[in-house]
Amino acid sequence: MKPVERISAFVKLGKAIQDLNSEDKDELLWRAENNNNWFTKHSVESALKGISLMLSEEKMDAWLSIYDLKEVGNPQSIGLMMAGNIPAVGFHDLMCVILSGHQAVIKLSSTDEILMKWILKKLIEIDPRLEKQIRIEEMLKGMDAYIATGSDNSSRYFNYYFGKYPHVIRQNRTSVAVLTGEETKEDYVNLGKDIFLYYGLGCRNVSKIYIKSKAQLQDLLGALEVYAPIASHHKYHNNYDYNKSIYLVNLEDHLDNGFLLLKESDALVSPISVLFYEVYESEKLLSEKLQELEPKIQCVVGNGAERVPFGTAQNPEPWEYADGVDTMAFLQELF
Repeated sequence: MKPVERISAFVKLGKAIQDLNSEDKDELLWRAENNNNWFTKHSVESALKGISLMLSEEKMDAWLSIYDLKEVGNPQSIGLMMAGNIPAVGFHDLMCVILSGHQAVIKLSSTDEILMKWILKKLIEIDPRLEKQIRIEEMLKGMDAYIATGSDNSSRYFNYYFGKYPHVIRQNRTSVAVLTGEETKEDYVNLGKDIFLYYGLGCRNVSKIYIKSKAQLQDLLGALEVYAPIASHHKYHNNYDYNKSIYLVNLEDHLDNGFLLLKESDALVSPISVLFYEVYESEKLLSEKLQELEPKIQCVVGNGAERVPFGTAQNPEPWEYADGVDTMAFLQELF
């Protein structure tokens, strides 16, 4: 296949997602949630919408214009060890491998196999020639290169087995937000999307905020009241009850609005239903701290040219690579 044909297939996939009829969509959403209770209808719809927006012809052209995509004479087998923390989280890696002309050999996460299998099936329906580039396996042995996403613990396993091959191995990351004190209520409401979408399970979910003053916290909690229905999700609510009981038993200071706990902490990664906060003295000191923490931060949300706008953390552009590693450049270097 020519590069332009592979690109066209993904653009058509984006349109197919947008045009999915309600009956087929409802069945897909039901199957995904039945397989993994964290993958609610809203979560899966949000993931599909994000993918469809990413696959617009304009964005694909802007993204891929800097790469010299060619017809491939010697495609490599790329082992993809996919995570399953949020719906279709491995899609971008899959897309990069196929667009680069390599063969994607996929180890699906058991928690996200329904949606990913649907996407793969839809791609092959759009262009049956892509079937030669896609293979699902239970074991990823003997690959030419590997892309693996997991936790800090699993990354040690990945490095042990895959480290001698060309690889991209990702570890735990999280996202933070910086509040200057000049935010509007709309900013706070939009920040809620970055906190609550996917129940805080994604690396682009904000798990900590940096604030100028604790006085901001009451305004934030008030604005976030619109997300109160999240407490109806039984798994989320179980986490909320558990963390609240721990803080109460240990007499740890915290704020509570009935579905979210705010706790002061130096740590980056907060438990589900908890948002850590830290007061900063100056932008300069905060910038220095964030620079030190950069290897553990996926993105920084806030107002300003260098930050991801409130409410958009979970909708990365195709050129915004996980962990800042250019996956497409890595794949092109394998030829």
